[in-house]
Amino acid sequence: MLDTSDRCIFDDDLIAFRDQVRRFVEREFSPNLSSYDEAGAVSRAFWFNAGSAGFLCPGIAQDYGGTGLDFRYNVVLNEEMSYAGAADCINLQSDITSPYIEKYGTEEQKRRWLPRLISGETILAIAMTEPGAGSDLQGIRTTARKEGDEYVVNGSKTYITNGQNTDLILCVVKTDPAAGAKGTSIVLVEADRPGFERGRNLSKVGQWSADTSELFFNDVRVPTANLLGEENQGFIYLVSELAQERLSISVSAQAAAQRAYDEAAKYVRERKAFGKPIIDFQNTRFMLADMHSSLQV
Repeated sequence: MLDTSDRCIFDDDLIAFRDQVRRFVEREFSPNLSSYDEAGAVSRAFWFNAGSAGFLCPGIAQDYGGTGLDFRYNVVLNEEMSYAGAADCINLQSDITSPYIEKYGTEEQKRRWLPRLISGETILAIAMTEPGAGSDLQGIRTTARKEGDEYVVNGSKTYITNGQNTDLILCVVKTDPAAGAKGTSIVLVEADRPGFERGRNLSKVGQWSADTSELFFNDVRVPTANLLGEENQGFIYLVSELAQERLSISVSAQAAAQRAYDEAAKYVRERKAFGKPIIDFQNTRFMLADMHSSLQV
């Protein structure tokens, strides 16, 4: 289990919150993990249950139906879900995608979407990566051409988490292709708009319960009111949000590594070789001690 006993940033409220999350995960998630892995996606029912329990987007302000809690609560949720074997799904919504709407959205966008993100009624994805552009976001080719009071979106995205379940996409587009990174914008695209299609739910080495998908935009028309923030400022928004995104990923990775360690420690006590458990071999103990120290640090 995660050892949080020597952490100074978690007070009694957070300890109680962790207990609530852990019981929820044990009741609602862990018994269904195999079916989620097989389906390649977490069920909508789990999203609704997480929302009903108050475990979606805890940082969103109370004005929009949230609890306005600080990021430590996101960390607790992230750790407990990742330790249980969850792939990115609700953590993506809480840590990475919803902050874009809260920080850069109009008042109308925030009042329309944030309560639905908190309840689990709306699942949000962010579509950055393309077949020819991954980490280099300046190289994206998806465009949003303005026609009157609409944008016409064309392009394709890949490796998009929550892609099969998503109801709303933060689509990274070029509104001024000649301007490079300075011509990048973010447009909200509802998944029920004509011209939007979901492609394959991609097969992966791990994170099987994550619906990591291809998305296609073929003359998808959205109102200019769906622009997030200012036109051609999308690259600045993306760079500004990367710090919290990377922190969230690191929390997930550490919790998953702790689970792998715990499974290994259990295994070496059960596995026998040369007449004794392999935990009794000095090299095994050295390796476990080294990994334990690294994880705790």
